[in-house]
Amino acid sequence: MTESKSSSGGIWGNRKDIDRYDLCLAWNWKYDTDFVAMLATACHLHGLSLLQITPENVAEMTNDLVGGQVACLAFWDRASEDDAQFVPLVQWAANHCAYRINPYERARRTWDKCVMHQAIVGFGLHTPYTIILPSHEEHPEVPSVDLKAFGETFTIKPAHGGGGEGVILEATSLSQVQDARQEYRGDKYLLQAQVTPVQLGSRAAWFRLIYCAGTVYPCWWDTNTHVYAPVTEAEATSYRLEALRDMAAAIARCCGLDLFSTEIALTPDDRFFVVDYVNDQIDLRLQSKAADGVPDDIVQGIADGLAGLVAAHCKK
Repeated sequence: MTESKSSSGGIWGNRKDIDRYDLCLAWNWKYDTDFVAMLATACHLHGLSLLQITPENVAEMTNDLVGGQVACLAFWDRASEDDAQFVPLVQWAANHCAYRINPYERARRTWDKCVMHQAIVGFGLHTPYTIILPSHEEHPEVPSVDLKAFGETFTIKPAHGGGGEGVILEATSLSQVQDARQEYRGDKYLLQAQVTPVQLGSRAAWFRLIYCAGTVYPCWWDTNTHVYAPVTEAEATSYRLEALRDMAAAIARCCGLDLFSTEIALTPDDRFFVVDYVNDQIDLRLQSKAADGVPDDIVQGIADGLAGLVAAHCKK
């Protein structure tokens, strides 16, 4: 779907036979509809043209982009991770777009929890005590590890995957580790200590933060219901949560993404732990439409922030 075409010159040059767009968005999830509508409006308000590429037009538009009939300055991919027909489009964008939101090579790096664990530790942030194991294919037998350091239970998780896929909570034995490693034989695994957050008022101090183009949106995060509740300025001051924004900004420098979420917990000994490192394909359903969606004001802020980011790079 095309929203509007750019007629500006400058960076585009003087060719008249090209349909020119400021931002190309590739998306394929039906629940993105509300967010995409917000983004389209934000682009319009920033004087940007938006080209939407969906499963219905991806083949045609990829041909036109590769063939030079259509051009885009900026590109954002929210489709290729689970739809291979968008991959050629992502490859084209890497060589032809002046700016890419969450570039594929940076996003792909964040998909490996082992890589991100080491990177985040390197930035001086606290993470749960972790042991990284090689893949079953690389090392069929479980390496000798001391589970006593984890306490009574620990978490087993593959290096790749999201949404809790393959994760085992409350693990207690090496036999569980061995069984888990055979589920994704080619993947590394992390064994992690479980973090118990302190109670702040009526809430557990577990937070999901969304970072977008330099702005951080901290929210209380219920790990059972997955319901967001924005942290108010009064709460941030009262509970001394200002460090959350600084940590999210540090993770942004670490991963190089424009938009992502991360989870951080505050423990009774007054330490903040990064417990879920970087999620780049975040769920942007509206909370007004789904109980576990993102608060509408934050989604609107994300749309505005990304449009502003594209405008800053495309209207120079």
